[in-house]
Amino acid sequence: MNSNQQHIVNVNQEAREALRALDALQDSVSRTLFVINNNNKLVGSVTDGDIRRGLLTGLEISHPIASFMNTEFKYLKEADDNLSRIKKYREADIHVLPLIDNDFHLVEILDLKKRRTLLPVAALIMAGGRGERLRPLTDVQPKPMLKIGDKPIIEHNIDRLISYGIKDIFISVKYLKEQIMNFLGDGSAKGINITYIEETEPLGTLGAFSLIDKSTYEDIIVMNSDILTNIDFEDFYQYYKEHDASMALASIPYQVNIPYAVLETIDYQVSSFKEKPSYIYYSNGGIYFMKFELNKLFDKGCFFNATVMMDLLIASAKQKLVHYPLLGYWLDIGKYDDLKKAQEDIKHVKI
Repeated sequence: MNSNQQHIVNVNQEAREALRALDALQDSVSRTLFVINNNNKLVGSVTDGDIRRGLLTGLEISHPIASFMNTEFKYLKEADDNLSRIKKYREADIHVLPLIDNDFHLVEILDLKKRRTLLPVAALIMAGGRGERLRPLTDVQPKPMLKIGDKPIIEHNIDRLISYGIKDIFISVKYLKEQIMNFLGDGSAKGINITYIEETEPLGTLGAFSLIDKSTYEDIIVMNSDILTNIDFEDFYQYYKEHDASMALASIPYQVNIPYAVLETIDYQVSSFKEKPSYIYYSNGGIYFMKFELNKLFDKGCFFNATVMMDLLIASAKQKLVHYPLLGYWLDIGKYDDLKKAQEDIKHVKI
């Protein structure tokens, strides 16, 4: 029985049956059932407290659960921006919530212990590269399928996207693509929708974005498949929105410590000096939030790098490019030493 069914009862079932179902949830994150009618519409919620109070008022355990249920229940609507509401529920220790459509049909039961939030975005994972620097490992296996711990690199990234409520994922594939496609399938095993973009020619780090014809989302997150990170996608998304940006890139801070005094000069004259200063520079982390409409800025199916997009936005008076300093774990697995480091780090870092 999946978690949806464990938390669902029909409006016509007896309270006795609901009580048995609640008892079976003893080790679950929340002892709450959601009541649906014969048309799969959500009509109420019930706890063991609701049943106890009903019995104290004279109801019988054989009466239908409709007599006991609470019709003023908490829920999330699929079409809404639920970020602030989810945060409020989490703070109130409410972790199981029904997700409904506009007609109150039940879509799924959300467990906020496993699903951090519901980001209203699609995702594009770039997984078509050859992985030359990881040969001979990548002679027989595409780089995204190399294992870190107990699962491939790409699965770590997909599972993290899922934990932030992202359900529609595009994957750009080319080299040994069948291995990736056979392993992940259409995503239904993970409760998501995977669409593959099959590159016939290399399209660069962003070219596949132009091949997504349409989307129900205003925004998309684009990331390389060979990154291992515990980035907080929710915080990143909110940063991107708060800055009203067309594109936000995750940046990796690098601190450079100079072991000597650094002179400040004007021509040949020393104006000041700094003793052993430290400087922080930011590098591109290969993860981007972007407005979906940006894929109209370049030709469909042509080679196009993210750096070119960044140049276009910097030069534009109407578009804004911002960077989001990533302070958590991040590793670009480009070389064999990176792979070995990732395999060791995964034992200690929660991804």
